[in-house]
Amino acid sequence: MNLSLDEVVALTGGKILNPTPEISISGVATLAEACPGEISFLGNEKYFKDFLATKASVALVPPGLPEYPEGVVFIEVENPSLAFNAVVGHFMKAANDFTPGIAATAYVDPTAKLNPDKVRVSPGAVVEAGAEVGDGCDIGPGCVIGKSAVLGENCKLYANAVVRERCILGKNVVLQPGAVIGSDGFGFLLNKETGRYETVDQVGIVVIGDNVDVGANTTIDRARFGRTIIGEGTKIDNLVQIGHNVVVGKHTVIVSQSGIAGSTQIGDYVTVAAQVGIAGHLKVGDKAVMAARTGVMSDLEGGKVYWGAPAAPFTEARRQFAAIRKLPEAMKEMAALKKQAEEIKALIDQALAEQAGN
Repeated sequence: MNLSLDEVVALTGGKILNPTPEISISGVATLAEACPGEISFLGNEKYFKDFLATKASVALVPPGLPEYPEGVVFIEVENPSLAFNAVVGHFMKAANDFTPGIAATAYVDPTAKLNPDKVRVSPGAVVEAGAEVGDGCDIGPGCVIGKSAVLGENCKLYANAVVRERCILGKNVVLQPGAVIGSDGFGFLLNKETGRYETVDQVGIVVIGDNVDVGANTTIDRARFGRTIIGEGTKIDNLVQIGHNVVVGKHTVIVSQSGIAGSTQIGDYVTVAAQVGIAGHLKVGDKAVMAARTGVMSDLEGGKVYWGAPAAPFTEARRQFAAIRKLPEAMKEMAALKKQAEEIKALIDQALAEQAGN
């Protein structure tokens, strides 16, 4: 698992600024927590004090720093965060003890299609009839792959993830623990004759593109009919709800506790920050950004930043928020002016009454 300096350079594409005797790197850590033998990185200037005090043996740094700590080997790279991710990937890969095979307590239906020499099915997992599991897939404990579901190559499903019947995952899809792909959409109609809600059958599926990550306990509903679609490279955080027939474009980011209602279309390279709520049957253009807790109630043009509820362009929403914060003081001033006006009116009325009496 250990890395030499030459191997770090090969992984990161960087160059060593201060040649030193050979060092063996055994792990990764933050600048503040790193110990000798570990590698860290300076990706944000607000951590510069941590950088100057770090105990790491090696640090990935951007070009042109004004000061460097002693006792650390520096590898200069254009993007320290991205370079550090490559190093982390090495240790993650080395730590992954993927051993193909089907656990004795797993259940794989005889009609399921998979190569037991090229996939791993962990204890308690279930692969139902007609399911297809691509080579290199790692099915964690307690996972369920529904009837006729399809998983592309090298998918990673952590404990208790569920892919329901007929849903399709592309290659290199990651489902964190408890993620559910293909749960029924929230479909109910009120029967006026009986006064009861009746279930609307959800007969569609979910299709997830290659290289998509889905966070823990996130749910993506199957379409009422047709497909709910998550585009290639999209990253979805924990505790996200995506409704039936939603279409999410490529390389979009959806952050924790956000919800997207049914039949809404989200473009490519969109950012949906934490706790954003998006109503149904809307369209959000490519590269739109919704700041935290934005409430989207109408279509949004792409390439702009939005905030507030209802969503507005960020500069406009910021002015609205500033005005709202001033509202209590404005109300006090208004009350004082009202009182003053009433006092003036009383004086005028009194003067007019005295004039009429004379």
